[in-house]
Amino acid sequence: MTDRATLLTDFIARAGWQDATRLTIAGDASNRRYERLRAADGSTRILMDAAPDKNDSIRPFIRIADHLRSVGLSAPEIYEQDEAHGLLLIEDLGEDLYKTVIARDPALEVPLYEASVDVLTALHAVPPPELYPYDTPIMTTYAALPFDWYLRGITGAADPDAKATFELAMAALLAPLEAMPQVLVQRDYHAENLLWLPERAGIARVGLLDFQDAMSGHPAYDLVSILQDARRDVHPDIEQAMIARYLEQNPQDEASFRAAYAILGVQRNLRIVGLFAKLCLIDGKGRYIDLIPRVWEFVERNLAHPALAPVANHIRATLPAPTPDILAKLKSQCPT
Repeated sequence: MTDRATLLTDFIARAGWQDATRLTIAGDASNRRYERLRAADGSTRILMDAAPDKNDSIRPFIRIADHLRSVGLSAPEIYEQDEAHGLLLIEDLGEDLYKTVIARDPALEVPLYEASVDVLTALHAVPPPELYPYDTPIMTTYAALPFDWYLRGITGAADPDAKATFELAMAALLAPLEAMPQVLVQRDYHAENLLWLPERAGIARVGLLDFQDAMSGHPAYDLVSILQDARRDVHPDIEQAMIARYLEQNPQDEASFRAAYAILGVQRNLRIVGLFAKLCLIDGKGRYIDLIPRVWEFVERNLAHPALAPVANHIRATLPAPTPDILAKLKSQCPT
């Protein structure tokens, strides 16, 4: 047994779950691992294994989870923790991910998305804890990732001049958004990180996962995240209805909010294109390339907004659309 395996076994035993069966469950794009522990009586827990040499501290997960629960939201309870070794034993919120539930019962799609908007309204109504700002320099750097990875995978080289021109224009679009009161943004608020808990009431019916990278940012960011989802199609009519729901619950200048939504939509989806290319080229995770066409469609949809005029032509001229040949070329470079 490896040293890490021994650490996990000892941690589980200290928590009193040494007799539980252990099953590895699907993780995310990070290096974190998850197991479901099941006791003889059927009760369960989730083991989070975030090795410190591969991940940041588990402290942000603990802190953000505590904040979310204090607002009445369903983040997992934390039962046992070993911060030094990156181990947590947390509440098992089940397997009914939004994506799974909607596929099983399409009639639930609108109610589930309405509930996800209600969660954001509740979260944005309270002051966020102290967080790093998701500010213009960071967002600009992330938005430029396609110039480092997607373009390199296509042409064999980055284009620093095109990147610099883009960064200058994108930063000018993002900077005014910082004048809006900032809220906690989970940053990965989408259908594979939300669980449906119908036995609970109100906003607690939405189980929350993968929020440890939360920062303070613009209120439209997580709305973009859930409605322009890289992993599933959300009909444009539903997207528009949910934006309208948020605006009804949070009255403000609609034109300004929709412009911010489009700007953040370009920022977020360009970041994802670059990240997915990197996950393939560096980490050998070729499955993410298959998601790029949907993400690119979101980029184009947002670029159609007049607020994006300062960057739209430059993006279209310098970043090729993901044709089948381009996607195949990217996949061919994934290490095994």
